[in-house]
Amino acid sequence: MNPPSAAGEDKGAAGSSSCCRGAEGGGDTRSAAAAAAALEEPGVGSQKDESLEDKLRNLTFRKQVSYRKAISRSGLQHLAPVHSLNIAVSNGPVKEPRTALEWTENAVNGEHLWLETNVSGDLCYLGEDSCQVKFAKSALRRKCAACKIVVHNACMEQLEKINFHCKPTFREGGSRSPRENFVRHHWVHRRRQEGKCKQCGKGFQQKFSFHSKEIVAISCSWCKQAFHNKVTCFMLHHIEEPCSLGAHAAVIVPPTWIIKVKKPQNSLKTSTRRKKRTSFKRKASKRGNEENKGRPFVIKPISSPLMKPLLVFVNPKSGGNQGTKVLQMFMWYLNPRQVFDLSQEGPRDALELYRKVPNLRILACGGDGTVGWILSILDELQLNPQPPVAVLPLGTGNDLARTLSWGGGYTDEPVSKILCHVEDGTIVQLDRWNLQVERNPDLPQDELEDGARKLPLSVFNNYFSLGFDAHVTLEFHESREANPEKFNSRFRNKMFYAGAAFSDFLQRSSRDLSKHVKVVCDGTDLTPKIQELKFQCIVFLNIPRYCAGTMPWGNPSDHRDFEPQRHDDGYIEVIGFTMASLAALQVGGHGERLHQCREVTLLTYKSIPMQVDGEPCRLAPSLIRISLRNQANMVQKSKRRTSMPLLNDIHKVHSADLRRVSAPPDSFTM
Repeated sequence: MNPPSAAGEDKGAAGSSSCCRGAEGGGDTRSAAAAAAALEEPGVGSQKDESLEDKLRNLTFRKQVSYRKAISRSGLQHLAPVHSLNIAVSNGPVKEPRTALEWTENAVNGEHLWLETNVSGDLCYLGEDSCQVKFAKSALRRKCAACKIVVHNACMEQLEKINFHCKPTFREGGSRSPRENFVRHHWVHRRRQEGKCKQCGKGFQQKFSFHSKEIVAISCSWCKQAFHNKVTCFMLHHIEEPCSLGAHAAVIVPPTWIIKVKKPQNSLKTSTRRKKRTSFKRKASKRGNEENKGRPFVIKPISSPLMKPLLVFVNPKSGGNQGTKVLQMFMWYLNPRQVFDLSQEGPRDALELYRKVPNLRILACGGDGTVGWILSILDELQLNPQPPVAVLPLGTGNDLARTLSWGGGYTDEPVSKILCHVEDGTIVQLDRWNLQVERNPDLPQDELEDGARKLPLSVFNNYFSLGFDAHVTLEFHESREANPEKFNSRFRNKMFYAGAAFSDFLQRSSRDLSKHVKVVCDGTDLTPKIQELKFQCIVFLNIPRYCAGTMPWGNPSDHRDFEPQRHDDGYIEVIGFTMASLAALQVGGHGERLHQCREVTLLTYKSIPMQVDGEPCRLAPSLIRISLRNQANMVQKSKRRTSMPLLNDIHKVHSADLRRVSAPPDSFTM
């Protein structure tokens, strides 16, 4: 009789596990009864059948209790059986959905980050049995950016009652809480899933099931591994096993590193300790107390040579709606607490929080101005070593991103591929230059014209120019400040640039530039040559790219007096332009090469339009000194990796195949 008992045990385990797979998991609570019916043998008495059924029923109950305990310990109560979802809805106040991370002492671990969605194919996560508005097709819905579940607005209270939290982003501090060095999986039911099952290697979607309401997969929000919603694929031990964080584990900041510091209690014991401590320990600074009060989080990393933790700064205002879309995708692939929205706050607080993380890398998502902003904050904080900065170009222009091989704009490249490029990128140096401005000492005070007394930026990374191009940029800037509603599209902006350039060409407002400037480079006076060629624009260039991808220095391989341009050689290139050479830039031409130098002294004798990395102004007659400031660490995109990592399509390699692949060519037989 041993074989029937073993079969009954296997069937009972399968029935109990499938029962506990979730609200819509396709589990069948009658599998235990079906297994008992299958055990009926001809010639066996009814008393024996009843005893087998009782044993099977008890075994199934024990399996269910064990499964529930494992779920409870792992915080995955949403994988409970169907009947646990039948909860009455209260009439109390509904909590406002959170749309951004909370960084104060009120932060709650596992809160969802809700975004409005109107995609018709997204079904409510609660399923038909518990959805409050299942028959209302036009009901408002929200989608979590971190775990990608979709819930009706009316069902959010029900979601909290089934205790389904988002993936944890930090851990609570305290001396009594043991520190875990590993991250647990965050399992989520999916009605649609790409890729293949990690267990059986088969696909998830069935033919003609485009609007299937059944749960087909269980996937982890961290490592992105997915299993079929079957007992044979998703097993009990998967709930408790540590998560590897997937293909991008090297750049993900684990939630175990981010600790929320508890506020000390105001007790007699605490005050006594504080009084004793002041006698031998320096009192904390006022600034430090304010910082801890505003953001009670600390980072305690575990150093590893394989880790390259990444901080992502996104400027949603760059590139139209691209910035917001990129921000949401990075929150899905990474820990949301390593992704920061620059429209909410600057990068300073985040950089101070992560300043002690080894091998830190930064990804700036925005234009060249966003990159310059981050580099200036890194200068102020004086991080040692300074983390290298990668660039995801948004918007137009993006000359620095082009120089570092990141391209001229974001073209919906998969975020997973971008993370691979950031991880594999090569660290290079970028020269940064100081701009020191003072009034022209050669002119008396009463002869100084109206204009700005200082430049918009005191440091430039790309270029500094004066003349025709700066005048066009200044007109665009002033018009946009006066009527911002008229400059809400790229096409309209480009049309305005073209019109302003044509108008300035007809008026020839920059034709006398050479008469009002004096340029000295490393002791060499370039003024006679500038006046001879009557340049209408002078550019001091640090990188090869300029004006949305053009190369004004060109390739001076046939000219012995100049070297090819580099962004890390400590030299700046000085180039002069006439109207003809400016027009030739767009068809591959270049300007007049004047000098490669380390220091520049520029004197202006009238108010002249100037621009620093695209920020324009009209500067009063001044003395400007250009000198090398420092070198910043940047990440240059590498072209070694040509494919994306496969998150679910993972198959085992047999030892025989491995030996055959690694064998020398002479060992193969035809």
